[in-house]
Amino acid sequence: MPTYGQNRKWEILPGALVWSTLILAIVLSFVAPIIPVVFIIVFDLYWFFRIVYFTIFLMLSWREYKQAIKHDWLADLKKQKDWNKLYHLVFLPTYKESVEIIRETLYSIAAASYSKEKMIIVLAGEGRDHAHFQKNAAIISQEFGKTFKKIIVTEHPVNLPNEIPGKGSNLNYSAGEVKKALESEFTDIPVEDIVVSSFDVDTAVHTSYFACLAFLYLTTPNPTHASYQPVVLFSNNIWTSRAPVRIAAFGTIFWLLAELARSDRLWTFSSHSMPWKMLLDVGFWQKDIVSEDSRIFLQAFLHYHGDYRVVPIFLPVSMDTVVGTNYWESLKALYKQQRRWAWGVEHFPVMVAAFQKDKLIPLNKKIKYLFNHIEGMYTWATAPILIFALGYLPLWVASGSDSAIIHAAPFTLEWIMRLAMGGAFLTAALSLTMLPPRPKTVKPTAWILMIIQWLLLPITFTVFGAAPAIDAQTRLMIGKYLGFNVTKKSR
Repeated sequence: MPTYGQNRKWEILPGALVWSTLILAIVLSFVAPIIPVVFIIVFDLYWFFRIVYFTIFLMLSWREYKQAIKHDWLADLKKQKDWNKLYHLVFLPTYKESVEIIRETLYSIAAASYSKEKMIIVLAGEGRDHAHFQKNAAIISQEFGKTFKKIIVTEHPVNLPNEIPGKGSNLNYSAGEVKKALESEFTDIPVEDIVVSSFDVDTAVHTSYFACLAFLYLTTPNPTHASYQPVVLFSNNIWTSRAPVRIAAFGTIFWLLAELARSDRLWTFSSHSMPWKMLLDVGFWQKDIVSEDSRIFLQAFLHYHGDYRVVPIFLPVSMDTVVGTNYWESLKALYKQQRRWAWGVEHFPVMVAAFQKDKLIPLNKKIKYLFNHIEGMYTWATAPILIFALGYLPLWVASGSDSAIIHAAPFTLEWIMRLAMGGAFLTAALSLTMLPPRPKTVKPTAWILMIIQWLLLPITFTVFGAAPAIDAQTRLMIGKYLGFNVTKKSR
């Protein structure tokens, strides 16, 4: 698969679209304000209908989620033929995390309603963290060695060729080591009967997650041509995180929740599951990119000529929000996390180049995936700025104009925004239903903050939504490629 710099014109395009829009919006506000005014009205209308569309799918997924967490998935699984033949291979890449973080994750996996004799845990550390990792690995192996079928410990060496240090290269190396272990110790397990879960090391799984995953794997047509995406919550420490961090976390939660209802356009994100056979077929995770969680889906999609999809799992896996030693450090960590997620724009030039060569992928799929990707990245970077800031610049410049459009625009935009804010109120209400129990160390008045924090929505979506997206697309455009930034895990 092409590496950075080999498809420069397609690397430039996303950032060029964003900067052209922002620059033209400013220039035309002074030169021909009627043009940006009309554009802003049309854009705001488009955004309003997009919010309505988003809200419908969000509610559908939320209903599925509330039903799924109450459902007895193990009972459904046991009705299937050979229901207990599957093995779960769980990768936990770690770098400088405390043993307490790793321990809590393994406690949640051990509490799952699925036989632990069918679970193999891969604790994948980094050579850059040798002494600390080996100490943690020894503790974890001693405490959980008899809980699961096996715990495999791998340590990713430093400075291997053609790599970017990070999660993708760690997973690539550890998967190679696991392949050797499986071929030598577990030769009786067919590769089609192994389901892989790639989790962030702070992931806490729902007790029915592995039973539900196994049920879906056994009942999905052609299951080795599908990945399995759960509801990703950032709620382990949400009661003690900063207000902008919480708003950004819920923004991500609701985006993915709405995407789960549209599985025909769904990509994998963060902690998720996939077939071991697919990983063998594609050569494991790509080791020289940043967004390995979504790239592994693209690798499979291209390898199978478009015959690959994502099956939604409406059960939660919960992780930590970003943290810092103080308020400012938390905000910096949030910005870097959002920029790393926005770096998913790196998939666009790869898709264009691959789609041009592959004649077997249906044209409608090519158009759909390219449009969804570029449109999503474009609106991520531009919508908050156009709606909350630049949208009012031409009105201010042309305030003395006699144009009927200029005079009517403030009233029109105000009503569009009022209607659109209904979506914000709905997400605020839904966020309260998805909070974990309030810790005893947190004051009851924190509930009030959980509600009024949504007043920060315009600022948060601009500073920690649009800004890091523009940053990421600009870096790709000028060839200043982003490295992997590890999100600090602390409670």
